[in-house]
Amino acid sequence: MSAVRRMLTTLVVLAGFTAAAQTQVPPSGSPQPRPPVDPQVRTLRVEGTGEVKAQPDEAFIDVAVETSAANAKAAGEENAKRMEKVLAALTGAGIAKRDLQTRNYNVYPEYTPAPPQGGEPKLKGYRVSNLVSVHVTDLSKVGSLLDKALAAGANRVDSVRFGLSRQDAVQGEALRQAVARARKSADVLAASLNVKLGSVLDASTVTEAPRLYPATFAMDMAESRAAPMTPIQPEEQTVQAKVTLIFAIQ
Repeated sequence: MSAVRRMLTTLVVLAGFTAAAQTQVPPSGSPQPRPPVDPQVRTLRVEGTGEVKAQPDEAFIDVAVETSAANAKAAGEENAKRMEKVLAALTGAGIAKRDLQTRNYNVYPEYTPAPPQGGEPKLKGYRVSNLVSVHVTDLSKVGSLLDKALAAGANRVDSVRFGLSRQDAVQGEALRQAVARARKSADVLAASLNVKLGSVLDASTVTEAPRLYPATFAMDMAESRAAPMTPIQPEEQTVQAKVTLIFAIQ
């Protein structure tokens, strides 16, 4: 075989491999690129927004115990004793152990202010902070749980947040509203333009999850156990969804 013929044969084989590689099907499970809308097709693009309000059905309380001592060991031991009492008070009030979670634990030194005439601040001791998050499903108990935690030894409340456990159902309803409003807008536009809508060529959506809204409340740490229960008012949750539809025009 001549050198020219061998070269032509090699080029044909390489071309065959290249064509096969270009026509390979992506492996199963890999993301498929969305085909672009044909620019030759007349389209109508509309947007719709849906909004659903719902009462919260769960709460998250963040309570902490802070202790100080001359050394880290003493501060940590005192903190552990007080936190054990707080946890016992919460479980005694009906909170399951699985609904109690340590979110933060810190040990850090404390210093005296620097002398006005100059010099280095002096170490005066150590502070230990233990933060526990409490998941509550009975919202009528939020105020009493705060009171019990404080009475048992908690000396800091970082936040009380409310949320929705049934997020999927609420988000689905918001999305249905968004689609219905987008389709209604498309019908109005098509009638105004004296055209007829075809099939939906493309649809995209953005759903905003409900935020965990903090509760606002006032609390006097020095109140006695016989004081009235801390009032807590859950805030209504809002879920939004936005959808974009592209219709063909017949």
